[in-house]
Amino acid sequence: CQAQEQTLSQVKDSHESAMNVTEDTVSTRLGASNRVCLYFIIATLGALLVFALATIMVLVVQRTVADPAMEGIKKPIRTGNTFDDYSKILQSVPPKGAAAFMRVSRAVNSSKLSLVEKGVCENMHCKSQELVVKEQGTYLIFCHLNFHFPNCSKSPIDIKTELLVNNRVDKQSLSTFCAPETCQDKAFKTLFQVHLAHLKEQDQISVTLNHPQFLNDVSLPNENVLGVWR
Repeated sequence: CQAQEQTLSQVKDSHESAMNVTEDTVSTRLGASNRVCLYFIIATLGALLVFALATIMVLVVQRTVADPAMEGIKKPIRTGNTFDDYSKILQSVPPKGAAAFMRVSRAVNSSKLSLVEKGVCENMHCKSQELVVKEQGTYLIFCHLNFHFPNCSKSPIDIKTELLVNNRVDKQSLSTFCAPETCQDKAFKTLFQVHLAHLKEQDQISVTLNHPQFLNDVSLPNENVLGVWR
């Protein structure tokens, strides 16, 4: 009987020891799992915080940059090199050189654009509609025009730009807008034309449009220019 009691006592002690080991092991594993979950939650919250900050910065930048579609014709749009920037550059023309950089606008009942009294006119005559050459030489003529089509329909619109020398066409370009595949409620377009010509004294330079009513001289008044460089 004593032997049996000793055996039972040993079995009971072994069982209690095993139970203690199991509980300690389970507690340790549960603690490690909790720490992993905690680290994962912290990492996730950190990533979400970084993403939120990046989103806020993008939204702030988008609100800062001018949006032509939102501004429309409410106020002039100023982006990149503008009329004033180029005017400052051309004011340093060499003494023997010649340059003109004049803003143009629509004329009443005329396809020829008018020159606005704002810009650079060095060693040239700048009249109401023409730039007049003072000295013979080779000149670079350029014209930059912006257009606004407020009711762009499915009917295409052909815009013809002509650079004239002494009222004769020296160079012309033809562009089609508001075609069916690019039709929108409204459209903004830009045309740039460059021409190199040998001109004589008193030669007159001007520019004409077949549809001057589409010239965008409201929201982009300073970006429509006729320029000459010798």
